Parts: sequence; structure tokens; C-alpha cells
Amino acid sequence: MSRFVAVTAVRDFEGRIRQAISGALHGDLQTLSPAVLQAGTDEIFKQLTGAPPEVMILGPGVNPDDAFKLATVIDLQYPEISLLMVAEPSADIVLKAMHAGVRDVVAPEADVNELRVLLERACLAAASRRRGMQPAAESGQERGRVIAVMSPKGGVGKTTVATNLAIGLGSLAPMSVVIVDLDLQFGDVASGLLLEPEHSITEAVHGAAAQDSMVLKAFLTVHPAGIYALCAPQKPSDSDYITAEHVTRLLNQLATEFKYVVVDTAPGLGEHCLATLELATDGVWVCGMDVPSIRGLRKCFSVLKELQLLPQGRHTVLNFADRKSGLSVQDVEATIGVPVDTVIPRSRTLPYSTNRGIPVLQGTVRDSAIKGLRKLVQRFDPRLESAPQNKLHRRVVVS
Repeated sequence: MSRFVAVTAVRDFEGRIRQAISGALHGDLQTLSPAVLQAGTDEIFKQLTGAPPEVMILGPGVNPDDAFKLATVIDLQYPEISLLMVAEPSADIVLKAMHAGVRDVVAPEADVNELRVLLERACLAAASRRRGMQPAAESGQERGRVIAVMSPKGGVGKTTVATNLAIGLGSLAPMSVVIVDLDLQFGDVASGLLLEPEHSITEAVHGAAAQDSMVLKAFLTVHPAGIYALCAPQKPSDSDYITAEHVTRLLNQLATEFKYVVVDTAPGLGEHCLATLELATDGVWVCGMDVPSIRGLRKCFSVLKELQLLPQGRHTVLNFADRKSGLSVQDVEATIGVPVDTVIPRSRTLPYSTNRGIPVLQGTVRDSAIKGLRKLVQRFDPRLESAPQNKLHRRVVVS
């Protein structure tokens, strides 16, 4: 049962909180006077009744500096508690609140419906953190698979493949999949999944999230299909503040928390992409059925072999396959020097689903491209790992 604690002396705000809780949430509300902040964190928790709270609301009527101090201590000692702060959301206040570990800043005049939404999100974040704390202790930090989805050139449908792969893996392991958009300047994972993220990768690699995997989970966006997403920055210039070291630390954190980490990289072999390959257990290479794309992939394989950065798991995807292109699958294999594992035929449904922000593997439509995408997902199914390698590389024919 969810429990809430409000530190405030404003009765009107307390009444709105009670209405928000009674309308759709389960649990009780305990109110404390702002004066209790002067006594310290231990004294505050002595006054609480029952189990530890899931959500704590600081204000209105609380001195902002006192709220930041309390939030910092709670974020370190009780990371499973979601903190909300009531204040006018100026840029300075929001930045300080984020650094202190506050999940949301809400205006004092917020209505009941807005408060209810914020409380629901805070409860979900608290539950997610509690779930995340248990497997880490039980599994002995068992690492998940880091799947780098790559292409040497843009425009080959890499993000479409990555988002559908994440959705498909989410059906195999619900709430154990995260997709990371590492196309930091022009990433489209958010639009490809019809998401409006509150946070981006910029916030996830700085501050408390960079040190604590539980805090990091609070910066992820939950997708209705049962996966998490960490989206690219809203401003291309923010990519300047994300280094290869940030990427390495981020992927290491996510690999200890999730069974599958799908990374949608930027085209080419930039520093962020190379940092991903150093940790990747699998590489999914996507190329189109055109000569520049195929030759680019051949050069990419050659460079990565010299650098010894080819992941152990290799999965080659031929997208936009079409008999009328003048090329065959055999031509592609002869050029790149490795078998084509998955063929995705040219499709009208696939671009339409991408524009809608609903991956085809999330819907119920029938299309020739779906078969290829499902075959790609099956390559990561633990139940099929023992399948003979010759079955994974069967000769394919483009219809």
C-alpha cells in the first residue's frame, strides 16, 4: 500500500493532496510541520508511523534550502523514496532540486488532477527502485546483454530496427529491456516509440544518477509495451557534454540492472560508438540493398577487425530488400564477406508504423517485414541459443 508524507503547514495544499490520493491512489497521508526539518532526518523518521513512506512532499511553507538539505540526505540514505518539492519551478530551483535528488518540482497552485498524476509517477518510480534493489543483491551483479545496433551510413532504417528489436525483446523479458539512444545529436528513438521523455541521457550521465543505478532508473522513460527508454538530448549541442567515458559508465550501470540493453548508435564509428563496442556482447549491423550502404558495411567490418572491436555475437540485417534493386542476397554476402542473418523486405507498413511511433512488433498488423524482425528477435531468445549455427545462417531468398 502506497504511503505519503507531506511536510507543510498550508492546509489548502494538504487538502488537495488528500483529494488526489483518495481519488485514485491507495494509502494514507501523514502531515508533518516544517519545524521538524530543524531536528534532522532521524527525528523526522521517528515521527513517522507504520512502514517507510514511498513518496515525500516537501512544501509549501518549507524553506527551499532546508528542503534541498533534507532531499540530499534522503536521496543517499533512502533512495527508494520519491521526493516531490513544492515551489515555483524556476530554472535555478529545478537545477538545484535535480542535484539534490528531487524527482519533480510542482507549483503551489497545482490542481488536484495535476497532483494525482505527479503522485502516480512518484509511486511508480518508488516501486521500480524497490524492485531494482532486490535482483542486484540476489544475482551477484549478473550482467545483461549489450546489443549495439549500428550502420556505417544513415538512412538504412537503423532506428526502426532498434526500436522493434527492443519491443520484441520486451515480450521475452518484460520490464527487463532498456533502449538507449546514442545518436546524441539527431536521435529519433523518442519519436519512434511515441514518447515524450521528461529526462534525457544528458541528465543520466551527470550528477547522482552517474553514481547510483537506482537513481539512474528514475531518469528512464517507461514505454507501454513494458520496456524502458533513455532518449537523446533535445538540443544537439548537449552532445558536447557527453564523453566516451560517460557512455562506458552508463552502459555498465544499465547492464547490471537489465537483461537486455539495446543501443541505437549514430551512423559511423565515432567515439561513442567505439565505447559501446568495447562493452557490447552483440552487434546488429544494418545495411540497405544499395551499393554505397553495402560497401560501407564492408569497410566497417574491416576497420573493426583491425581494432579488435567486433563483438562475439554478430547479426547482419539486410533492410529494404527488393528483387528489383538489381542485387541479390548472395551479392551482398559476397561483398561484405559474412552471411546475411536477417532479411527485411521493402514494406509500406514499416515506414507508416515508424511515422506513427508504433513499432510493427507492438501492433497486430500483418506484413512481410514483421517476419524478418521477429527472426532477429529470436536470435536473442535464450531458449533458441542452442540452435545449430547453420540454421541461423540459412540461405534467404528475396521475394
